[in-house]
Amino acid sequence: MGAAKVRRTHAVRETDHTSDPAWTAACGPREEGTAMANVNAADVKRLRDATGAGMMDCKKALEAVDGDFDAAVTFLREKGQKDVTKRQGRTASNGLVAVSGAAMVEIATETDFVAKSAELQTVAQQVADAVAAGGSSELVDVAAETLPDGATVSDTIAALNARLGEKIELRRVVLLEGTIATYLHRRDPGLPPQVGVLVSYTADGDRDTAQSTARGAAMQVAAMRASYLRREEVPDGVVAAERDIAANLARNEGKPEAALSRIVEGRLNGFFKDAVLLEQESVMEPKRTVAEVLSDGGVTVTGFAHFEVGAA
Repeated sequence: MGAAKVRRTHAVRETDHTSDPAWTAACGPREEGTAMANVNAADVKRLRDATGAGMMDCKKALEAVDGDFDAAVTFLREKGQKDVTKRQGRTASNGLVAVSGAAMVEIATETDFVAKSAELQTVAQQVADAVAAGGSSELVDVAAETLPDGATVSDTIAALNARLGEKIELRRVVLLEGTIATYLHRRDPGLPPQVGVLVSYTADGDRDTAQSTARGAAMQVAAMRASYLRREEVPDGVVAAERDIAANLARNEGKPEAALSRIVEGRLNGFFKDAVLLEQESVMEPKRTVAEVLSDGGVTVTGFAHFEVGAA
């Protein structure tokens, strides 16, 4: 089992930058309700926020693919925008992550002021406890779970929405199986954890050593954001898309056709080393892979889940 699949919904509030001179320079003047070549300033902002590419690059990418967002991301990657994939899917939302045993939940808020409220942190922990006890990570089941005061999760969150005056939602839930190592990260000392990782594993040898090694793997996931446990779990469609991107990038760089196969395989292996946990370079022991470090600790990772507030 690799990275856990979870159901989620998410609302993002957009900020209007169209009156900013920099946006006008990139996108041109805009009248309300009009678009330019199928692309407007809001489209450019969304692509820029998701990829980190420059405004003009985002505008050109969207124009080249008739405004198709996903195709524009691919276009930027093929043009050599190397950091696009790592930033794609990130948003500016707030919230917190809570863990109980093998269960982890993310609750989304509009502001960090609400996220750090003691009341919401208590509710988040109660929801995580309910998931761990109830045995289901389906959002519809979790919403019906009863909390210590007798109210359901759904009713409790609705009441918080009304009382705290902003949208609050149970965004994601996951429940793993087996022995679990946990890592929670606070981006700011004054805020609750906004990054959470669960790693399920089996172990041979000393229990404390195994737990420490597995927690190191959880920290690795938090730092390097692996998407898959092993390369065999990467969907065929994803591998095919990466091959196409690598080939098109090589052609755009003027590489000879005779060398494309070798170049594509090299870049595909680079993708695996970035996206697959066991093939990543260890942040704890540089120059060694995560698989090597786990093997030395007698640990076999069987799955992981990674929640990060503001990420898809």
